[in-house]
Amino acid sequence: MTIDLAQYAKDNGVKYFMISYTDLFGGQRAKLVPAQAISDMQEDGAGFAGFATWLDLTPAHPDMLAVPDPDAVIQLPWKPEVAWVPANCVMEGEPVDQAPRNVLRKLIDEAAAEGLHVKTGIEAEFFLLTPEGDQISDPFDTAEKPCYDQQAVMRRYEVVREICDYMLDLGWGPYQNDHEDANGQFEMNWEFDDVLKTADKHSFFKFMAKSVAEKHGFRATFMPKPIEGLTGNGCHAHISVWDAPGKDAKVNVFAGEGEGQTGEVGLSERGKHFLGGIMKHASALAAITNPTVNSYKRINAPRTMSGATWAPNTVTWTGNNRTHMVRVPGPGRFELRLPDGAANPYLLQAVIIAAGLSGIRSKADPGKRHDIDMYAEGQSITDAPKLPLNMLDAIREYDKDTELKASMGEEFSKSYIKMKMQEWNSFVTHFSRWEKDNTLDI
Repeated sequence: MTIDLAQYAKDNGVKYFMISYTDLFGGQRAKLVPAQAISDMQEDGAGFAGFATWLDLTPAHPDMLAVPDPDAVIQLPWKPEVAWVPANCVMEGEPVDQAPRNVLRKLIDEAAAEGLHVKTGIEAEFFLLTPEGDQISDPFDTAEKPCYDQQAVMRRYEVVREICDYMLDLGWGPYQNDHEDANGQFEMNWEFDDVLKTADKHSFFKFMAKSVAEKHGFRATFMPKPIEGLTGNGCHAHISVWDAPGKDAKVNVFAGEGEGQTGEVGLSERGKHFLGGIMKHASALAAITNPTVNSYKRINAPRTMSGATWAPNTVTWTGNNRTHMVRVPGPGRFELRLPDGAANPYLLQAVIIAAGLSGIRSKADPGKRHDIDMYAEGQSITDAPKLPLNMLDAIREYDKDTELKASMGEEFSKSYIKMKMQEWNSFVTHFSRWEKDNTLDI
């Protein structure tokens, strides 16, 4: 039964609703709507000029309407008089095909038609910086190996506790919080869920972390590589597929008596083929999972101060070994370690489904399992593709992958490539300090 937002407001003391959508670059856009006006908005949506955000639209396009999904409403724990509700973008009565949440919903329906219901959990890493964003917020966080540093995490206890308390109140099932591998970096984990719910939670988590950090005088960033020489922000995704959505799920389709190297680590035949799709499309996947110029400073980084980047640069998979692009830590699921903190919450989940469905339909083989330490012995693997070196390479790989583009949607893919090429061109026409330092005296 769909929630009536006007009644929800009365029952929960909500005065305003944030009707929110996420654009192609992951920007969160919203209108603040008084509760007295929400009934009409629930029916018709809030109007936006799509061109004013990162969507492939012009000023001449008609209004884009963001129609709230009332079943996904979240009351802001830190400001209970406001409720956030993600929306689906519509124009002239039809879904906007390039809108990220619509892309994900289409792929969820495709998977469901084949009896497949994807569930994921994500590991959202972020830095707490000074408000200017130029240095970490804790001047005493200087350890060479700061991961799990209990003193450092307790110096930022008030921020971490507040966010975790809110997730507990929301029923997300948070289960661990830690200081991560870089100075000033943190990670917070909550229970896995159906992909649309995970994407909505991921989107809200970023909003919540930034808001709470600002309240405490800090700046939270999910930028892939905000500090040179330190480990970057990953967004590892743990993936499994089930026979039904939500609480009706009984059978993990990925778990079973598979054969060969995938069976040895607990993946069924369909789990093997889903993984095969991820491996098959990995280089193109990077355009979505690692969507910024800065993303490739994380993937192709030299060794960081802690001794490891914790990021892949080669298309390989393994058992319980964190040095590869894909890790199978136990039966019935695997971890994709490619995505970073800039990944669009909705497109990340969408591209996982698209690549996995491709693998199942074509019975793709993931190839040989490698169990070596990639950081120490990676040069010994000569037959595995390297991940893209930069955003341009990633965009070109995506553009070449006609199957993945079609699965994500031709209109979406055309718009995404166009907008990302504009971003790349903006980057390469920017004059940097490096150019003067290295060329002025030639």
